[in-house]
Amino acid sequence: MDDGKRVIEAAGIERSIKSLGDWLAKVDAIGELKRISAPVDTDLEMSTITYMSGKTLGAPTLLFENIKGHRGGRLLFNPFGTSLNRVALAIREEPGKSAIEVTRILSQKMQKRIPPHIIDAGLAPVNQNIDAGDKVDVTKFPAPTMWPLDGGKYIGTADAVITVDPTDNRVNVGTYRQMIQGPKQVGFYASPGKDAVLDRELWWAQGKPAPVAAVYGLDPLLFLVAGTSFPKNVSEYEFAGGINGAPIDVFKSDVTGLLLPADAELIIEGFSYPDKTASEGPFGEFTGYYGRPGGATPYIDIKCIRYRNNPIVTSALMADGLSNEAGYLWGISRAAKVWNDLDVLGVPGVKGVWSPPEATGGGMTVVSIEQRYAGHAAQVAALAAQCMGGAYFTKYIVVVDDDVDPTNLGDVIWAMVTRSRPAQSIDIMRETWSTYLDPSQNPPEIRPWGSKCIINACKEFKYIKVFSPRNLLKKEMYEQVCARWRELGFEGAPPKITNFESFAGKHIG
Repeated sequence: MDDGKRVIEAAGIERSIKSLGDWLAKVDAIGELKRISAPVDTDLEMSTITYMSGKTLGAPTLLFENIKGHRGGRLLFNPFGTSLNRVALAIREEPGKSAIEVTRILSQKMQKRIPPHIIDAGLAPVNQNIDAGDKVDVTKFPAPTMWPLDGGKYIGTADAVITVDPTDNRVNVGTYRQMIQGPKQVGFYASPGKDAVLDRELWWAQGKPAPVAAVYGLDPLLFLVAGTSFPKNVSEYEFAGGINGAPIDVFKSDVTGLLLPADAELIIEGFSYPDKTASEGPFGEFTGYYGRPGGATPYIDIKCIRYRNNPIVTSALMADGLSNEAGYLWGISRAAKVWNDLDVLGVPGVKGVWSPPEATGGGMTVVSIEQRYAGHAAQVAALAAQCMGGAYFTKYIVVVDDDVDPTNLGDVIWAMVTRSRPAQSIDIMRETWSTYLDPSQNPPEIRPWGSKCIINACKEFKYIKVFSPRNLLKKEMYEQVCARWRELGFEGAPPKITNFESFAGKHIG
């Protein structure tokens, strides 16, 4: 698709999506929304249904509309799942694109920043209902217990937690888990080094409580942006605006002073204190293992709850395999951010970036390049490993040539086996930024430091011109077989192949 046509299509999507409800209407129209009207319990049953349904590639997002103990309550589980179409709609693009197309478009949109638009609080749909004082009760909203050993009900998973740096007023929007601890209290756990932790510590250093808000029902674009690592000195609202193609509407809270998304479904806000902690966790995490054991954790003392009539709570199941909401979502957003970072750094020849969902969406980065000079592959690997988009947690960085599809793990493994030399092609980075949620780091006291393995699976540049030619089809014969595919008795479309034998300058000897 040419850029002009893509811009026209995207403009239509941008104008028509401002909220979760708008996005769900689009998802429903393409047949990827499943409404569950049968009664379902928040205690393990809801998450079990989501886990089992999510095992199928392209499974629908699930909207639970009959939740036991929450008459009229609604909860959307795994908004993205394994659907490229739903990711495309979230970034204001038409569905039907490939993984690399979606990733590249997102990486390009990340280069544009549009500050949020402040509107009057009275015009914000999320302020249809405002509970304060004795009316505050977060337990009246549905929140699932995901796994049998979880410490409690988690209302904050597909969320956006909003904090502000008191030294420069930079607003941060991040995704962190939030466990209900009482009608007026939710946990405020975040891994060391995350912006919310840095922000609250700056407030505490000034002897003040940290203002904080959490959005529990939101436009999936905001969820995607909140879960992506952007520069620490720029607000995620600006990147959301850039991807949206228009400013995100916000209003200034009269309770915390924070800028809050006007079109959200449900927002809680309050304050966090350095000397006020409560038990939080454990929680079944995105790695497919339980995360940090339960322990004393700062919490949010809720002062106000804002919500639409009949709000939808958004939830994300952290799990192994395809059922992990962090898989495709983080895979695409992280890959797009790494690609964006490499563009900004001026690295040439990048043809594709991918973070495989099978690697928890964040544990591995694959970059495909057209090698142009000595050391090019090593340069790309080092930058992809430590740029802002790729530094957190990622353990394996693999660089492949441009004839390898980075989204196809079979192709990537083939390149690793046939082009890398273990003694020469593998490097280790030590004392890198990891997470307390990594189950392989033991004893736990060594966390959150980790390490990274860089694998150069490219043809050795010194010998690239005489490297053994690979087996490739003749393009004319491929097209001939494609034309006869149905005649030959095959169902569906023929496999897409883009690399063909050129016969030019080939030497086999």
